[in-house]
Amino acid sequence: MIRIAICDDHQIVRAGFKQIFSQSDEFNVVAEGSTGREALDIARREICDVLLLDIAMPDQSGIDTLRTIRQGQPDLPVLILSGYPAQQYALNLFKMGANGYLNKECEADELITAVRTVFQGRRYVSSQVGELLAQSFDRDPNTALHTELSDREFQVFLRLARGATVSDIGTALSLSIKTVSTYRTRIMEKMGLQSNSDLTYYAMKNNLLD
Repeated sequence: MIRIAICDDHQIVRAGFKQIFSQSDEFNVVAEGSTGREALDIARREICDVLLLDIAMPDQSGIDTLRTIRQGQPDLPVLILSGYPAQQYALNLFKMGANGYLNKECEADELITAVRTVFQGRRYVSSQVGELLAQSFDRDPNTALHTELSDREFQVFLRLARGATVSDIGTALSLSIKTVSTYRTRIMEKMGLQSNSDLTYYAMKNNLLD
């Protein structure tokens, strides 16, 4: 039996997924969480075989939560749930160690397949995400600029785009102000942007802000 934890801030989403899993004796939903902190607690208790993690959580993003989980539980299969199109986050999340990426509007059969796949130690890549990965190998000049950022750069980028100061980011990510400033410089160089306002505009244009 595959033990599953579902971490999503919408109760109706958790209920829907639970209903899907309840139709088979192969799965057992052993825990639920509605915040990033609850997801971290579930991961640390090592009570599940697969953790389903929403990308948008009320206290901290699924991106930050995933990074913390990878530091403490590097082998726990994490399947990301998102309401965003794959091109906005998928590549960066795979770089950060996600085992799979699913849109919340996926079919029940795809959800089951994805859970089985990551439980077996493999990554689940949908056809849409597979196309994005192929494009990244080809270094398509039209590929979104933010997909070229490292996982930590992407974290800093999102916070800068939301208006956080370098000091705020340093506190939130346990980094020195100098280190955050270095990340900011790298982000600007990689993306060819000049200011935090440019970052915010880019993020809004690409629907990266909640």
